[in-house]
Amino acid sequence: MPSALYLIPVTLGETSIEQVLPTYNHEVIMGIRHFVVENIRSARRFLRQTDKAFPIDDCTFFEMGKHADERLFSGYLQPLREGKPVGVISEAGCPAVADPGADIVSIAQREGLKVVPLVGPNSMIMAVMSSGLGGQSFAFNGYLPVEPADRAKKLKMLETRAWTEGQTQLFIETPFRNQKMFESLLTALRPQTRLCIAAGITTADEYIRTLPIAKWKSTKLPDLSKVPAIFLINK
Repeated sequence: MPSALYLIPVTLGETSIEQVLPTYNHEVIMGIRHFVVENIRSARRFLRQTDKAFPIDDCTFFEMGKHADERLFSGYLQPLREGKPVGVISEAGCPAVADPGADIVSIAQREGLKVVPLVGPNSMIMAVMSSGLGGQSFAFNGYLPVEPADRAKKLKMLETRAWTEGQTQLFIETPFRNQKMFESLLTALRPQTRLCIAAGITTADEYIRTLPIAKWKSTKLPDLSKVPAIFLINK
């Protein structure tokens, strides 16, 4: 396997790997023995799902999750500097997008190390594709403020941008707060503003629907308390 930092997508939920990942990814993964991962346990499970014969015990894992020490990140790339391929694995979807993997990629780019993104599911792009809100111009805003007043202010600001620029605005929330986000959207936004909720993309719980806020107020939302969701708004 050529030496590079391979950004390895994983499934977005309980979905078969064959459904969302190309065969080439399997070939790349089988040639890597050093991995930078968001969570070691889930990464090992993913590798086993990729191939039951994958030699996990021969691998080295560097963790980059929320409790990882960023001062160690540069050292994680030492195998790459020595000419060995290194893989980056997130908890779900594509690494380095709304994910600590971005810090690893930044170091590699500064040092001129080769970075190779692999094809796989990206919930943000798939949400834009299926929303009907327009993909010519869109922006991902990550997590919005948790405090209700601050969140409402941010939502109004994003709505203004959507209406004045025609730019679709995307944001996310921790699943157990999805309902509160939905309630904030109903109270903060104009009745005419269109909202898409794209949840559980590619999984058995997939739910994608776009309606004006006025119609959402009379629509029952399924239980999304445990389902990752993308919220999108536009005029």
